[in-house]
Amino acid sequence: MGKTVVTAALAALACARGEKVAVVKPAQTGVAPGEPGDLDEVRRLAGIHDTHELARFPDPLSPEAAARAAGLPPLDLHAAARQVRALAASRDRVLVEGAGGLLVRYDPAGATLADLARAVAATVLVVTAPGLGTLNHTALTLEALAARRLPLAGLVIGSWPGQPGMAERSNLADLASLAGAALSGVLPEGAARLDRAAFGCLAAEGLASPLGGRFDPAVFREKNTLVKELM
Repeated sequence: MGKTVVTAALAALACARGEKVAVVKPAQTGVAPGEPGDLDEVRRLAGIHDTHELARFPDPLSPEAAARAAGLPPLDLHAAARQVRALAASRDRVLVEGAGGLLVRYDPAGATLADLARAVAATVLVVTAPGLGTLNHTALTLEALAARRLPLAGLVIGSWPGQPGMAERSNLADLASLAGAALSGVLPEGAARLDRAAFGCLAAEGLASPLGGRFDPAVFREKNTLVKELM
């Protein structure tokens, strides 16, 4: 769904404003030791080096399951929260990218990214997909946020196809309705293939003003709304 690309875009815009930014990946899964992970992509695209991977597990599973499969201790979410708070004390902005969805398990006790967000008093930016199935997944995530009284920072489509179909165009209005406001951004598929300068321009065009960019959701929706001629 493009969480890493959206994280890099947020970091790029914050850096362009002169902010001191740190990016944290509490648990990287599906990547062997020494292999490039999500934070390598963030560094390449956004040009920042204040990045922190707190745990890594090689199997492409949820953090808790990946730790169990590898015979490694799971991520300590209390320690992760302490590290995020320590970073926030000396940075203007700390971005935390999850692994999987909001309620994916990080340890055998069932701790989730939602618990980490609550522990550090974070707002949550939801990155979603545009195609079939996204309305249900997004609605459930937003309901889980509301049930836990976690503030929503916005809703961003993380990978908009170059040739959107009926489902993608139809979902635009429904996604905005689920969020209770206009979309906070749309980034195109293939954004990670850009060089740093081009990616910075794309980030500014793809994220709305509350996130530091100049994305206009009304203009985007007008260009991509599904119109069916009545016969």
